[in-house]
Amino acid sequence: MREAANERMRDFRQSDARDAAFSSERGLRIKRVYESPSEDDGYRVLIDRLWPRGLSRERVRMDDWMRELSPSPSLRRWFSHAPERFDYFRERYLAQLDDGEGNCQRAAELLRRAEQGRVTLLYAAKDPVHNHAVVLEEWLKRQKEKDSAE
Repeated sequence: MREAANERMRDFRQSDARDAAFSSERGLRIKRVYESPSEDDGYRVLIDRLWPRGLSRERVRMDDWMRELSPSPSLRRWFSHAPERFDYFRERYLAQLDDGEGNCQRAAELLRRAEQGRVTLLYAAKDPVHNHAVVLEEWLKRQKEKDSAE
């Protein structure tokens, strides 16, 4: 199960045709909030529902905090960052993003900013593969594809 999730994420990240418009200076990327901010982060958006432990606002240096794009508290608690639960978590979280009130507008805002420059989605989870930021990035890229098709 874990290998399938890892392979799916590798395939998704390697889809260079979809990501051609997102150059190294523009587009979306994800980064752990505990990593030091850098100039090439661009617009920094915290996407966790809870504030990251042990960090001050000055150290995070975020431009926005979009809690509404994070998983529901019950889904987050159930997932508990267990890799074996990631596939089901991913399905449920994608459904929450699709059904969430105002999420399309938030996605449009982030994608508009990503067209103009870099947007860095900040998350606190330790696992760089099995976390909600990976799923949110996937969902945002799907939204971009939908917008391009219309």
